[in-house]
Amino acid sequence: MFSKSIVVCLFIAVAAATDVLQCPGKSIPNLKENVQLSPCKKPPCKLKKGTDQHITINFTPDEDITELRNNVIADVFGVPLPFVGVDGIGICDKILTADGQKTSCPLKAGVNYTYKDSFPVLEIYPQIEVKVHWALVGKKEKVVTCFETPVKIVGKK
Repeated sequence: MFSKSIVVCLFIAVAAATDVLQCPGKSIPNLKENVQLSPCKKPPCKLKKGTDQHITINFTPDEDITELRNNVIADVFGVPLPFVGVDGIGICDKILTADGQKTSCPLKAGVNYTYKDSFPVLEIYPQIEVKVHWALVGKKEKVVTCFETPVKIVGKK
């Protein structure tokens, strides 16, 4: 019975993951299982203007982290543009321990953490399909984890 419960929990966790891509030059183990954009399971993720998008990223830093922020860039027709309202935002107050307890920076190397947040899809965003590069970065732009995914910004309808 216990083993069946583990299989069901594992299936639910994998089913909830979002199909994301590795960042160029990076190889992050189990990346697809550790990123969830909601509501989105399969790219391109549809970001509806005037709504909130939810994100969960599980990560394990390879060194102690004293500060952490989002680096979120949209590739618009080959031009990298900061994702307004999300890029450059400090996220130390949005970190949870592996058991779901709220924590903050500093974060310890080798410990599993979860970044959980939501962000508004602003009305000023154009209705286009873009590739989004999302990284969690520490001091001196050190990338802790990152992923890329195509998104399509759509109207409210």
